[in-house]
Amino acid sequence: MATWGFGLRAKSMLALLLACILALLPAGLIGWQVLEGVRAHFGEAYARNFTQLNSQNILAPVSRDLALARRLADSVLSRQWLMEEGDTDKRELFFAEAEGYRKDFSNNNYFLISAQSRHYYQNDDENPHSDQPRYSLDPDADNDRWFFNIMAGEEDFNINVNPDVHLGVTRVWLNVVVNDGGRRIGLAGTGLDLTGFLDDFITTNEPGVTPMLISRDGAIQAHPDASLIAYGATAGGSNDIQTLGDLLLDDDAPHMLQQAMAQAETDPGQVQTLWAVLNGREQLLSLSYIPELKWHVVSAVDLQAAEVLEDSWLNIAVASVVVVLAILFLAFGYAVERLVLQPLHRLQQSATALARGDYEVRLPQPGRDELGDLGRAFGVMAGQIKNHTEELEGKVRDRTQALEQANREMAATQKKISDSIDYASLIQRALLPDKQLTQVLGPHHFVMWHPRDVVGGDFYLFRAEQDRYLIGVVDCAGHGVPGALMTMLARAAFDDAMNRIGLGSPAALLSHADATLREMLKHSELPRAIATNMDAGLACVDRQHKTLRYAGAKISLYCSDGEQIHEVKGGRRPLFDRKIGSYQDTEITMQAGATYYLATDGYLDQAGGELGFGFGDTRFAQLLLEHARLPMDQQARALDEAIQRYRGEHQQRDDITVLSFRID
Repeated sequence: MATWGFGLRAKSMLALLLACILALLPAGLIGWQVLEGVRAHFGEAYARNFTQLNSQNILAPVSRDLALARRLADSVLSRQWLMEEGDTDKRELFFAEAEGYRKDFSNNNYFLISAQSRHYYQNDDENPHSDQPRYSLDPDADNDRWFFNIMAGEEDFNINVNPDVHLGVTRVWLNVVVNDGGRRIGLAGTGLDLTGFLDDFITTNEPGVTPMLISRDGAIQAHPDASLIAYGATAGGSNDIQTLGDLLLDDDAPHMLQQAMAQAETDPGQVQTLWAVLNGREQLLSLSYIPELKWHVVSAVDLQAAEVLEDSWLNIAVASVVVVLAILFLAFGYAVERLVLQPLHRLQQSATALARGDYEVRLPQPGRDELGDLGRAFGVMAGQIKNHTEELEGKVRDRTQALEQANREMAATQKKISDSIDYASLIQRALLPDKQLTQVLGPHHFVMWHPRDVVGGDFYLFRAEQDRYLIGVVDCAGHGVPGALMTMLARAAFDDAMNRIGLGSPAALLSHADATLREMLKHSELPRAIATNMDAGLACVDRQHKTLRYAGAKISLYCSDGEQIHEVKGGRRPLFDRKIGSYQDTEITMQAGATYYLATDGYLDQAGGELGFGFGDTRFAQLLLEHARLPMDQQARALDEAIQRYRGEHQQRDDITVLSFRID
């Protein structure tokens, strides 16, 4: 065993004592000189981090409301009503839709301004709902100048801090231009309460830190001191604009601020810093540009007042300790090299030889310290490793053979499963009535059928009898193999319904199929992975009388002649739902040249766009309206290309089926 006089502990303590004597004497002087440098370094990092955090805190909620304002401005109902402001039906539809937007906005308010009538419509949760204008804007009034400046500009949105003297409120207004065919027909958006905005994003308890927001021309948009805010600056509503540069006392500071702002706009997300005298004190200004809002986030940090470091004595102590530790490392390293590392190096050479598989390695002569004990223990370990290695090599060989056999069996099983699913896909495709559709409708129809997986839960129906035929789509819940299993049951139920009661009443077919499915599965215990409810839409076309009778279960029938579009809604409950649904036939007279569409929710709910929202009924209806007069094959390509463009990088989330037809 090692003794104290020759142990590593005694040798280490002796070396450390010598290092302390050499390092502690100059530590105080060095620490004092380093302190200011440390304060400036950490102060800049503190200012950068504070600015980046504040930028993220502001961007997320404001960009959310701005995105909602864009959707309100881009709404078909908003544009249609602004073009025909006197149409009561369009007025009712717009205010019904706008109420949903109001509930989603952070401060539960919205506004819409008509460029033609100059009427200002606004609703919030503080005043009774009204579909009448709150007031009308006057181009000669200074308080209304902001609106006409925005409409005369080229930007599609504007964020403006301004008091509304008519409503008696001061808010951060998110103004989005409503465009229709390149014409600027109005303005829509919402307002964020200024007091709440300042409390959430500007007011801070951090001492020595003054956060603020400025526009691209330097006008102050938000500041803890509300009297410094340049109201109406970004919309040209004021000629006397106070900028941040006006508050800087240095001669070169305004120019340096402009350079920093230009650099921040060139490289968004990066924080720029500069020193300036603000409020009579030298402060570090850090700023970051948010291109989505066209704002600069600025933090003015007074390093003498900010809590960059805890206390002055602690800062000095930390700096001194760092320097002392550096010196100790050098001195102690030399001692350890001579007394410890060299003996360990010789032991390491022996270990390396052992790692190469040389179990007959010769160990260095052990001494009387801990390294000697380690050498003796290492010799024992070398013998044990040799024995264990030989034993493990035998086990590894056996285990490798077993794993190779298991992998071969798994590969064979996987191939059988894949072949079975491919065969199931062929069967499912063969059951679809493509041949019958082509024989009866020819070029007057198209089908988009895109299962999410190899097999899917969507299918379509067609059966013709004399001068009438039944056409429809069915969307079984789920996709892949579970959905495909349900299509087999659903197809059998609908075939039974058509055989028993004929084609004349789609509603009766839905009810009969629902009852058949319930009877088929009432004693079955299906796995949880297999959902049983399904959507369906059936249309019976009488070509002799030129009528169409439709009934649906959560699937609508769309009809368009290229000038207008009509939707025949289906029942509210799917088939095989927890509660039995009620379905009614709707009979319409078929129009020459009109196109009829049935679509499952896989097309309408497909995620895409910048925010990953679903495609939606409104966008789908507009798409049909634009292409309804095209030949059917061109319509099919247009609908397919539209959903592919919208989906972008998003994965297909559900089976997609669109069935369209015309009457020759």
